[in-house]
Amino acid sequence: MESGTAPDGAELVRRAEAMRAQLIEEQVATEARRFYSERTHEAFLAAGFYHLLAPRRYGGLELDATTFYKVMIAISRGCPSSGWMLSLGAAHALHVASYFSERAQDEMLGENDCFIAAASFAHQDALASPVDGGYRVSGTWHFCSGVPYASHHLGVIPSQPGECPVEDLLMVAIPRGEFRRLDNWGDLIGLKGSGSHSVVVEDVFVPTHRVIHLLDMENPTGHTPGYALHANHLYAGRFFGFAIGELVAVQIGAAQAAVDEFERSIIGKPKMSLNNSGTPKTEDADFQRCFGLAMAWSDSAESILLKVGEQYMEHARRTIACDEAFTDEKVWRLYGQQMTAAKLCWDAGETLFRVGSTSGARDGERLQRYWRDLCAFRSNGLHQHDFRARALAQARFGLPVSFY
Repeated sequence: MESGTAPDGAELVRRAEAMRAQLIEEQVATEARRFYSERTHEAFLAAGFYHLLAPRRYGGLELDATTFYKVMIAISRGCPSSGWMLSLGAAHALHVASYFSERAQDEMLGENDCFIAAASFAHQDALASPVDGGYRVSGTWHFCSGVPYASHHLGVIPSQPGECPVEDLLMVAIPRGEFRRLDNWGDLIGLKGSGSHSVVVEDVFVPTHRVIHLLDMENPTGHTPGYALHANHLYAGRFFGFAIGELVAVQIGAAQAAVDEFERSIIGKPKMSLNNSGTPKTEDADFQRCFGLAMAWSDSAESILLKVGEQYMEHARRTIACDEAFTDEKVWRLYGQQMTAAKLCWDAGETLFRVGSTSGARDGERLQRYWRDLCAFRSNGLHQHDFRARALAQARFGLPVSFY
């Protein structure tokens, strides 16, 4: 990060917006490489993006959820793949700073020039076997976004063979050098440059202080190790209420990028017609309507997510200031808003892709790329809102939530 006075949120957003042209220019190379370049990584580091949520105690900026979302939207508007990789790599500083012990934080956040963590719930043949002082860990994790530059891998892992109750799932923190990245990313329809490779861990010892129970991240009281250490309600929240916003911010950036590209592509272009009328697309009612809808949907999605960021921070603040629980209902209502924002982004991108004509659907066209990037999240099995919407009702009615 640049030396001198720490930048505020507005300055971080300005820096992100200033990188848009470079990110657009590198989109093709980012997809081909499967992750953003060393040059881009260094630019993100210098701008302070990896430090957004890290505590000041460890040289971080300790900013808020809304600022994080704003920066990730701005980066994703230049390149959704780069935004996804940055968002998921940088966000887990909040995770570690909230729920891991002081000793673990000193090691992970204090002894690294830059903490970047890939994290994954998608474990395969994974098991944490208890031994003196910790666990022996082996397994494979898929979709570890951010891993090409990661200092750590955070993996959800069963603590017993066979079917493992959610209550017994662990999260282990494994430093670079003790995990191996597979060269297996890029065959998804979109987000091909998001660095979402698989990670393999082979019989590694993980000490107890770098292990938490998965449900430690869902403490409704706000009395987390992070709040005790940093005295900031940023570290007193429930991670699931924040985490989906990391992904939705990228969808918003992709939808806004599609709006930008569609506008660029129709200015000065005539509408195709049998009689060669030459009517400019910008003056045609159908193109105007589709563009207006897409712009309204992407604007609304951003407004929703930024409001969610404010609500998340307020819920976390009230757990401390008012002894008011960060309840399941609050978490799931945040989730519902985030997924609604994601649907608006899909509607915007799908509409523009449809009306963008065959020329916009060709390989190498940016409109096609943005549509593919939106498809990659649209097909995410864990975040089908109509499948998960019943969780909101269950939480509201005080019933066990069926999500995991």
